[in-house]
Amino acid sequence: MIFEFPLHLPRNAFSARDAARAGDIWRAFQDVALLGSTACGWPPSRYREDGIAFVVRTMTARHFREARYGEQITARTCISEFRRGLLITRQIELIGESGPIAQATQEWAHVRLVADGMRPARASETLQAAFQIDERLSATSFPEFEEADHARTHSFRFPCWHTWMDPLAHVNHPAYVDWCDEAISVAMAKAGLDPLDLQPVAEWVKWRSGVEAPADVEVRTRVMGITAAGEVVCEHHIETGAAPSAVALTVRRLQKGRPETLRNALR
Repeated sequence: MIFEFPLHLPRNAFSARDAARAGDIWRAFQDVALLGSTACGWPPSRYREDGIAFVVRTMTARHFREARYGEQITARTCISEFRRGLLITRQIELIGESGPIAQATQEWAHVRLVADGMRPARASETLQAAFQIDERLSATSFPEFEEADHARTHSFRFPCWHTWMDPLAHVNHPAYVDWCDEAISVAMAKAGLDPLDLQPVAEWVKWRSGVEAPADVEVRTRVMGITAAGEVVCEHHIETGAAPSAVALTVRRLQKGRPETLRNALR
């Protein structure tokens, strides 16, 4: 079943040039997933009462244009697959007054909350029956690109704040996109470019473990490739100490300037 909801992006989702940030589009995707689950009879409170949750395992997102503040947005979502009672695939589309804004494919893993964290567990028959499968929304594909070589690695380090913890006591998954964009922005600023010019095209993230305060986080970023349009594909490794937390790919371009300007700043 496909569900539709009206959506409004909050003012704090927008940059100084009044364009929605990629990480805040990811927060909108998360809100839509929660609305979709609630429409099936499973609001966040019911998960907490049953001692279970869904955590994001992988996610792919594409941006067709930047959203503007005050724009009326329609969100559409459905579950396209539920495998072995453990993994669900959710499709999401955000459509604004001037056409599509972004879309995402999310893979969520079902877990049971235990004293020392969470463990994979099969969902109950009741939960599985609540999520009706619908394959009418398209899966999101990551842009094709040509691999680059000999790119240097940029390192961005910071301490994880206690006030960043989400209801599952770890950093919420959209923050990882913020970290990737901040890593790129720091490198841009050092090269004399304005980070406000950065525009999102696509992201792919795969999580291995959650980040919890007060860990020291390192984001190691390098140019991995270039799309046919000249957009820059960056690879990011997010780690806490020696433990890998996530690997991400982002595709970015500049609002103004030649396509190779961003690539040269990061290489």
